[in-house]
Amino acid sequence: MKKNYSREHRAYLNKLLKNRIAVNLSRFLILAAVLGIWELIAYYEVVDPFITSSPSRVIRTLADLYNEGTLFYDIGITLAETLAGFAIAVVLGYVVAIALWLSETARKIFEPYIVVLNALPKIALGPLIIIWIGTGYETIIFMTVLVSVIVCIMNTLAGFIAVDKTKLLLVKAMGASKATTLIKLVIPASTPALINTLKVAVGLSWIGSIMGEYIVSHAGLGNLISYGGQVFKLDLVMAATFLLCILAGGMYAIVAFIEKKVVKNND
Repeated sequence: MKKNYSREHRAYLNKLLKNRIAVNLSRFLILAAVLGIWELIAYYEVVDPFITSSPSRVIRTLADLYNEGTLFYDIGITLAETLAGFAIAVVLGYVVAIALWLSETARKIFEPYIVVLNALPKIALGPLIIIWIGTGYETIIFMTVLVSVIVCIMNTLAGFIAVDKTKLLLVKAMGASKATTLIKLVIPASTPALINTLKVAVGLSWIGSIMGEYIVSHAGLGNLISYGGQVFKLDLVMAATFLLCILAGGMYAIVAFIEKKVVKNND
């Protein structure tokens, strides 16, 4: 059905469209400029290309990995580990945040421990994790969850606590139980906090999976980076890092798409 907009509203929509085009074009031009300058620096050996690599060398390295039949295997391994850890961390973080919101006493008891665990350098636990869990994919997923889950808990709980106090008092005055308040008011009102949690968890999940692969993996992009650094194949390091940027950006784009749909449905 064709919508009838006023002239002012059409002008506003055109302005938004032009702004979106300008933003996307600017992003593309900045990326093209960075890649072009990087390639020129390597081509004219302003800096030793052995150290910096270059876009063309990265492409050749990716082609070599593809020809060897390991490119999509390594991508699939890291992507599966990251998605598994991301899903577990988000769900577990949401459940724990709900439990802490339902019990203020529990929140006061456990909040200091949550803060301390968040500040703990997770990589220091690597040797213990290997002893506890082993050297399989479970260890990498566990590391991914460990890196992400505390922030998921804290961000989600902060969203719950930030719900309008006036609305909370209103539903309480109407006799609603805490569980009803949670389902009918707190969870819907804290949807933006959940979206922000997903955005943060995307980056942390990739960090966690790569950290895990550094410790125990014999496959995956983290393993390529680790191996490339050990044998000074810096083209391999840059190629794997480039793939990580693409995958992380794609995962973030999916979350951003979900956010747009949620915002559109709430309008």
